[in-house]
Amino acid sequence: QVQLVESGGGLVQPGGSLRLSCAVSGSISSINFMAWYRQAPGKQRDLVARISAAGRTTYVDSVMGRFTISRDNIKNTLYLQMNSLKPEDTAVYYCKVTARWDYWGQGTQVTVSS
Repeated sequence: QVQLVESGGGLVQPGGSLRLSCAVSGSISSINFMAWYRQAPGKQRDLVARISAAGRTTYVDSVMGRFTISRDNIKNTLYLQMNSLKPEDTAVYYCKVTARWDYWGQGTQVTVSS
């Protein structure tokens, strides 16, 4: 059974940093894309950043230059380094793995507030 467990969320002041992790366990082969999504209250879940198996990255414009997505293929772990955080980054952050099917984590809350 495949499980994705996010960690690293919390409360941070504007301008601060957080690093999210997503540990993937279970039998899963041929992972293609790994990605971070976020969902703010009352809004839809949107893509934040994505990384391919080859390491090619894609970011939404609003986080470009502030967030960095990376993956450790040995540990099957996905990361999101978030710097210069803004109040509008407040959301529940979810990791997603795309193999033969899509798998989602349970989410981790990120709150940016003074």
